[in-house]
Amino acid sequence: MPTVVLRPNESQDVLLKRFRKKVIKSGVLSTIRQKRWFISKSELRRVEKKKAARRFKRRQYDE
Repeated sequence: MPTVVLRPNESQDVLLKRFRKKVIKSGVLSTIRQKRWFISKSELRRVEKKKAARRFKRRQYDE
C-alpha cells in the first residue's frame, strides 16, 4: 500500500495529488479491477493469447 508523509508547509491538495500518483504507479487499482470478477485459468490464457496476437499484428502493421 502506497503511503505519503505530509511535508512542511504542504497543502492537503498537493498531498492528495502525490498519493494518487503513487497509487497509479504501484498498480493497485489495475490489480483490483482485474480481481473484481473471477476468471478461470483457461479463460485467462485465451485472453492473453488474444492480446499477444493483437500486439503482434500492430507491430507488423507499424513496420
